[in-house]
Amino acid sequence: MRKIGILGVGFIGQTLAAAIDERRIPAELVALSDLDHAKAEAVARRLASHPRVVPLEQLIESSDLIVEAASQRALPDLIPNALERARDLLIMSVGGLLGHREWFDRASEKGCRIYVPSGAIAGLDGIKAASMGRVDSALLTSRKPVATLKASPYVVSRGIKIHQWKKETLLFEGSAEEAAQAFPSTANVAAALRLAIDPSVPVRVRIMAVPMGRHNVHEILVTGGFGRLSVAVENVPSASNPRTSQLAALSAIATLTNLTRTLHVGT
Repeated sequence: MRKIGILGVGFIGQTLAAAIDERRIPAELVALSDLDHAKAEAVARRLASHPRVVPLEQLIESSDLIVEAASQRALPDLIPNALERARDLLIMSVGGLLGHREWFDRASEKGCRIYVPSGAIAGLDGIKAASMGRVDSALLTSRKPVATLKASPYVVSRGIKIHQWKKETLLFEGSAEEAAQAFPSTANVAAALRLAIDPSVPVRVRIMAVPMGRHNVHEILVTGGFGRLSVAVENVPSASNPRTSQLAALSAIATLTNLTRTLHVGT
């Protein structure tokens, strides 16, 4: 049985902790860690397993698989230290993986696995299969409520008065790598798509700001020798964190569950 530690006790971290505690994931939750120690303690008290609340170093030491559900800022401390101890990782802040080829190389040297859930989108299995042949282009168009975008570095640094917009407007267009830096809290979809496709294929991202919007809507279009793949997903945001889709948390549960299944469906 895998010994799992969770870094970050926001919506996704709490959802995963509850799923393990309720035996929906056949694993042992051994520890929690968060910058807000009191919040982590409160979460631990609600769980039947009462996992320990510990600093990051102890979380890594006591777990054989660490789930990151904190933020991109946590990755430079977490990943190198976890890999040195040959720990597997499941990363939710996928945008923080881009540009760090050295982490994947080190994981290979240490015999570790870095798992990236599908998150808030569908179709990555088909896209990975298509990438075994020729892929010509990939485009992601994300429509997001203004409320989830107004605090992003891209909006703040440019002084964009996004809260004054009255109609759906193109806010950003660029590469997946640029999107992950400009919108670190909301660009995990772009990063997951980037990682699923050969690095030689450009992945373009368009982000539309939607005043009075309620849902995060992602549309993916990939073309290549296989044909044409088009996927659209309309996500219901978490009530506690509108930047996070409920599907992202469910995707993490599915990923952890798949690690223990004898039958694997999909690529």
